[in-house]
Amino acid sequence: MESRPGLKELLDEASTLSWMSIKEQIMTLGTPPSKNGKVGPANQAKAANKQDRKLKAQDTGRPLTVSGNPLRWLRHKAVWMTAAALLLLATAGYGIDRYIQANTVTYYHLYQDGELIGEIADPAAVDTLLEQRLHEAYEANPQVHMELEAGDISYIRDRGFKAAPDTAAALEALGSRLSTHAVGYEVKVNGKLIGIAKDEQTAQKVLQQVQDRYAIESVQAKGPQVMALSHKQSKVDANADEREVTAVEILEEVGTDRVQVDPKRVTDEDELFRRLAEGTQQPITYTVQPGDCIGCIATKFGISSQVIYQNNPWIEGDTIDVGQVLDLTVERPAVTVQTVEQVKESIVIETPIEIREHPELMAGTSKVVRPGQPGKKLATYKLIKQNGYLMHEELVEEQVIVPPVTEVVLKGTKVITGEGSGSFAWPVKNWRQTSSFGPRWGRQHKGLDLVGSKSILSSDHGVVEFVGTRNGYGKTVIVDHKNGYKTLYAHMSAFSVEKGDIVEKGDKLGDMGNTGRSTGTHLHFEIHKDGEPQNPSKYLND
Repeated sequence: MESRPGLKELLDEASTLSWMSIKEQIMTLGTPPSKNGKVGPANQAKAANKQDRKLKAQDTGRPLTVSGNPLRWLRHKAVWMTAAALLLLATAGYGIDRYIQANTVTYYHLYQDGELIGEIADPAAVDTLLEQRLHEAYEANPQVHMELEAGDISYIRDRGFKAAPDTAAALEALGSRLSTHAVGYEVKVNGKLIGIAKDEQTAQKVLQQVQDRYAIESVQAKGPQVMALSHKQSKVDANADEREVTAVEILEEVGTDRVQVDPKRVTDEDELFRRLAEGTQQPITYTVQPGDCIGCIATKFGISSQVIYQNNPWIEGDTIDVGQVLDLTVERPAVTVQTVEQVKESIVIETPIEIREHPELMAGTSKVVRPGQPGKKLATYKLIKQNGYLMHEELVEEQVIVPPVTEVVLKGTKVITGEGSGSFAWPVKNWRQTSSFGPRWGRQHKGLDLVGSKSILSSDHGVVEFVGTRNGYGKTVIVDHKNGYKTLYAHMSAFSVEKGDIVEKGDKLGDMGNTGRSTGTHLHFEIHKDGEPQNPSKYLND
């Protein structure tokens, strides 16, 4: 769209004529018409020759003689006048066109939402205005994200002769139609408004910080901790050699919605984190009921068993009694951050012990015949925590690094009840009898006199009834075989048993001696049945 003056339109055609076209017009005007009223080619040539001759005559200074019809001279004069006029028009038209082009100005029609606002010289002025208004809004509200409502701004390019767009007026009109407002992002948990972040990046940053809080705590956890399900599990978590967080998620439904907001309602970043991560704390107590257990109570209240152990340090093991009051107070943040960890722990494998029963060893005694050695294994656990509290533990894999060596132990099965077998053995080895049972020196000899090895042995199983000195017998031991039989060992020099000892056949009772009324070192041996002396020779086995 461009405006031009009327004179320019009149001179358009003249300005486009060339000198050749002007010459052709002159020649045409000076040529008589043909018989049909038109100027023919032949006549045009003749006219041109005549005109040339006349021009030459003028150049020579000779008088120009007009002969023939006087109208011919007038026609020649008209031709030259027309040519001069055409030349003048062409020259004037060219100059006017150059003048108009030099004074034609480009400008723009400014529209907002399809409505004409005014004319401006350069759209850059509008960009500057918009940037300035937004900058002013941020200066007034530096803590929030501001937006400028400018509508749909468009331009139509135009040109006009000596056009003078009023840019200032157009910008003033546009400026009065601009407005700014704060934009925030509501952070909601399960539909409940927690706070308003200044922008989406801040909202996502705070949510990530809440998740990282527990993920980093899990990775950096050190020292003894009481875990949820048992003391064994607490050791697993505390003594981990390697720990990796494999998943982190917020269990609740968290939404961030863009809204226009009063700048005063935008929540500070630290405050938003506190609302999400710390939540509220309400004291809770519970009295133990019949059938309760730590895990049962934790499940009932939707908490970790770790909370119960931490809040009630007086609990030993997993034992709680009916009527005891438990503190179940726990922080309840707005969100529940669940972490899944893979924990690897080096565990000592206890030395396996293989027990082999041995009938020749006394019951209650044992003997190591092959020492053992402990081993080592790497255990992998999967730990699921919620807000740092252990909720579930699972053994995923065990890998033996160093196998253990089994220790072999012989365990005695030989039981001594103190009851004799009824079969008697010689009480000394390499024995030789020096006196037999029966009358001797005018009185009854109640036993056998034996010499041989120094050690005195029990003739059968039994219980030591007497250890001491008896008149005439010297140092004496009596063994009750609990089956009506008793054996007596006299003239000993030393004792190896005490009263009440349980002895087996062949156990050492003491040493052979010469105490009491004795004619030399020997053993006086008697067997009694139901209190009556018996001839030992009838009971002793060869």
